[in-house]
Amino acid sequence: MSERPVPPNDPAVRRLRRAQAALDRMLRALPAGKRARVGAFMAAKTMVSACVAYGLGQFVHPHEAFWAAISAIAVTQPHFGDTRGAGRDRVLGTAFGAVAGLLGLWVGGSGEFVAFAVALFGVTVASWTVSDGAAARVGGITTAIVMLVPAAGPRWEVAAYRLGEVVLGTLCALVVGWLVARLEDRVERDAGP
Repeated sequence: MSERPVPPNDPAVRRLRRAQAALDRMLRALPAGKRARVGAFMAAKTMVSACVAYGLGQFVHPHEAFWAAISAIAVTQPHFGDTRGAGRDRVLGTAFGAVAGLLGLWVGGSGEFVAFAVALFGVTVASWTVSDGAAARVGGITTAIVMLVPAAGPRWEVAAYRLGEVVLGTLCALVVGWLVARLEDRVERDAGP
């Protein structure tokens, strides 16, 4: 049984947006010390995951290891569950975008406008078909990178390396996020309300 995508004007979506806005207001209302602790943990997660991803990326693909760091930064969120969801969206979108970009190159070649447009359309439909609209944005970016950015060597390498770098960055963000979440829970429990 497949899930139907929820339209953006659905009452449940509107309630979730209001709840998110309320949570944002609550965070802004916290005392400065508590906000500083939350910010310090977020900074630590972001810094450590990006640096580890970049360092490991240097071994895999030194000329473009920055993509692993960018992926780690992009998926790191204040809560581990949100990091996990953002990581899923990024990996799925990159995989779809890599395939769409390669198909676009096969059909029309590098920089060919119609092939690029068709590939973007395809990656967006594929993402929404699996109920992951957030992956469509990342997929479109990856499609553009594969099809439009000049590269030396075969284009399949561009797609494969991009996917590998995104997976590496996402894994680093997940591991670091999980570890820091455990530490953050302990610190917050000891700090009290």
